[in-house]
Amino acid sequence: MTRALWLSVLGMAAIVPAFAQQAPELSLDMAVLGGLDKITARVVTIEAPVGQPVRFGTLEIVARACKKRRPEESPESAAFLDIWDIKQGQPAQGVFRGWMFASSPALSAMEHAVYDVWVLDCRKGS
Repeated sequence: MTRALWLSVLGMAAIVPAFAQQAPELSLDMAVLGGLDKITARVVTIEAPVGQPVRFGTLEIVARACKKRRPEESPESAAFLDIWDIKQGQPAQGVFRGWMFASSPALSAMEHAVYDVWVLDCRKGS
């Protein structure tokens, strides 16, 4: 193998990993969330279609986006969530707005006295 050909092969080897890291993630239309009622110790799985409100206790959750890395990459799912606490006779109180990550739930956690919500996965809606 000539020196020029060898250098071009080495150059391609450096480009391939950089390109693989830039593969776009998958945007899916269903956020799969975990929910914990701290009073009753009840744990539930919540399916939240993107753009549609779902209820968990007094919480109203709207998933604005749900993204997942491609299968050939290290696993990660993230959802952009708006969460409000809605109690009868009181105005809705914003509890959380932002990205939650399945692999690092403590990185961006919702703080609430009664409920915990975290991201489990993103998938295609049925």
